Amino acid sequence: MKLSGGTDRVKVGVAGFGYWGPKLVRNFSEIPEADMAWVVDRDETRLAKARSQYPGLEVGTDYDRMLASDVEAVVVATPIRTHYALARAALLAGKHVLVEKPLTAASAEAEELTRLAETSGLTLMVGHTFIYNNAVRLIREIVSSGEIGDVCYVDTARLNLGLFQNDINVVWDLAPHDISVLLYILGQEPIRVSARGKCTILPNIHDVAYIEFRFQNDLLAHSHLSWLDPCKVRRVTIVGTKKMVVYNDVQDTEKVRIYDKGIQQPYETDRFNDFHLTYRYGSVTIPHIPLQEPLNVQCRHFLECIRTGSRPMTDGHSGLQVVRILEAIDQSLARGGATLPVPATNLNGLTPEPPNPERPMGSVGQPAGIFRPSTYRTGGS
Repeated sequence: MKLSGGTDRVKVGVAGFGYWGPKLVRNFSEIPEADMAWVVDRDETRLAKARSQYPGLEVGTDYDRMLASDVEAVVVATPIRTHYALARAALLAGKHVLVEKPLTAASAEAEELTRLAETSGLTLMVGHTFIYNNAVRLIREIVSSGEIGDVCYVDTARLNLGLFQNDINVVWDLAPHDISVLLYILGQEPIRVSARGKCTILPNIHDVAYIEFRFQNDLLAHSHLSWLDPCKVRRVTIVGTKKMVVYNDVQDTEKVRIYDKGIQQPYETDRFNDFHLTYRYGSVTIPHIPLQEPLNVQCRHFLECIRTGSRPMTDGHSGLQVVRILEAIDQSLARGGATLPVPATNLNGLTPEPPNPERPMGSVGQPAGIFRPSTYRTGGS
């Protein structure tokens, strides 16, 4: 596919050069298929750093000017409240768009962006980076193969000391990771959620939360999120009827362990003395996982979808799915832990029925908790 510049390279502009933006700029700069061209931010100190690190880039504060340029893809790495306006402006300008998680601050906004991208024939992708992690992809294969048996429950923990934010709560900050992983591995969305939390440091902003997800067939998942913990934890535990899997993302190596452990239930009996559980303590398998930076895989996938016209694995539909679940969690927090239904998105995991059957799913290489409107504007400073 030849792009507007007569080349197979995609010209990319990044909005936001705060915490995540520099990582995106670095990755697109290293990928041969990308022409990293623009960086836009409102902070002159950040822009000075961008100019120093990447002297060949066009750098400025005017987002509209970048949209008027020959940039073909826009990456939005700004505060959540700005995602909708910036992504919408880019789509209306005919640009392909990658938005960092979560897609938007409200499901109505996510739905509008998804519809706009589809009617415009443009790629809209959300940065659910863990879906492009080889460890997570391996776990999905293990679960799908039936190796661990039927999934009994999943437990996730995402904890650290900070980083505290004053415009979103811990759910909107951290839960998109675990929600997207749950949907991807289990291949279904929850039907009910409940959540409790506490605002320890900042008023009206939850910094710790405990979330329960209920899926079909009585499948249970639990997520612990915290900005107020002495230890950095990034862990997913999946317990099956045959085996158990633990994914520890903090580990430098051996991130995934498969435990051949379980319990054999006795045959049915009415006699108490015949009731004996058998505990199985088998071996621990540590599979080899190819080392690839998930963000780099994600960026390459975005470029591939633009060049081929295929749909991203984490497209607007999956972004909408996550935002709807976040909204239900937020409502449960506000109602003291009430169990609430999650609106269905008619998705099969992260692979929605294609609105256009001529746009197949793209492939990847081998293995509202928001309180303050932003002052970020789409126009120049």
